[in-house]
Amino acid sequence: MTGHDDRPDHAHRRPEGVSDETVEALGSLSKALETIERARGHLYSFHQLTGTADLELDRAVELLHKAGHADWAETVRTQVLGRNVIPGHWTFQIVEAYDSTYYQPFKELEQAAVEELAEGRDHLYEAEMKEARRTAGHPDHTARPDTPRDKEGDGR
Repeated sequence: MTGHDDRPDHAHRRPEGVSDETVEALGSLSKALETIERARGHLYSFHQLTGTADLELDRAVELLHKAGHADWAETVRTQVLGRNVIPGHWTFQIVEAYDSTYYQPFKELEQAAVEELAEGRDHLYEAEMKEARRTAGHPDHTARPDTPRDKEGDGR
């Protein structure tokens, strides 16, 4: 790779004076946030699945009526259809409360720590792990996505 810098881009290089411990701590904080992102996704799945089930109850009520079970249709309509999932809350309200009470403050704190402790450079821990695991000169182990490949595709 003559004439091409095969190091991580500037945004993924450790700023001068940032310790191993700081990089590891920020990596741990980032991993925790990524876990929260996944948890939030599950919360949205809960929200959408619960809403889908509630909408399906409309069909169940209609079919119970058609089958001659008006009492059961009315029981489903009044006892389950549109019911709060926890006192006073539909699922959208749970999602909103989670976002404002936990998710947004967590996300803002993680970003502020990266800004103050690592000059805003994200994923330093992962970038350094990538560097330690790359095979120098291998076309599929380049540091950056913009690394040029030759016509044969062997990276040289």
